[in-house]
Amino acid sequence: MTSNHHSDEVFKEKRKPKTPIKFRISLNEEQKVAKTNILENTITAIKGKAGSGKSMLAIQVGLNLLFSKEVEKLIIARPYVTAGEDLGYLPGGVDEKLSYLTAPMYSLMYDLTGKEKIEKHVNDGSILVSPFGFLRGNTYSNCCVIIDEAQNATMRQTELMIGRLGKNSKMIFCGDMSQCDLKNRKESGFDFFLRLESQVKGVYTVQLEQNHRHDIVQPILEVFSKYRD
Repeated sequence: MTSNHHSDEVFKEKRKPKTPIKFRISLNEEQKVAKTNILENTITAIKGKAGSGKSMLAIQVGLNLLFSKEVEKLIIARPYVTAGEDLGYLPGGVDEKLSYLTAPMYSLMYDLTGKEKIEKHVNDGSILVSPFGFLRGNTYSNCCVIIDEAQNATMRQTELMIGRLGKNSKMIFCGDMSQCDLKNRKESGFDFFLRLESQVKGVYTVQLEQNHRHDIVQPILEVFSKYRD
């Protein structure tokens, strides 16, 4: 179980950095507005097409909270669902299989703040990158929990994850329904955040529009989307 031996009051009194945390990648204006809203809410769903910077924004927020001592731990998890495959079909041993899930998250963190700093926090346990299914049974207090590729989490999985949210914590779900790999897209819990936002204070949904990839990517994805439909 995630350590919560410090009370919220004692934890908040810990010495915090006097200067803002600096990152190697700057947020654009759209992402800065989104970050402000994420920090003001408890649970956020970040929506956007491929290349909109969903994961980078979420991880930057999570690292910011960790480095500024607003939380004790940053947890990043990804559901693993592919078209007709599961983890058992991937080559190699367990560690190699899991690296397919975790490597993109480490890469983003390295890009944001450097490999050495991230590895230090991984080694002391304040950063955990894990497959979604490995997080069962925990309550997360004084944590920032990021669920990447959240469109591949079912409604039940999404409900169970939100149910683990503890005191002084935030959850950020990143996803894009056009990239949903579930056999039945209606099973995804990701679109449900719009209903939660309308009924529960502290839940926020943000849509990122700006594309950070090559200009050709978006029109190609639109053709794929129309073909599937």
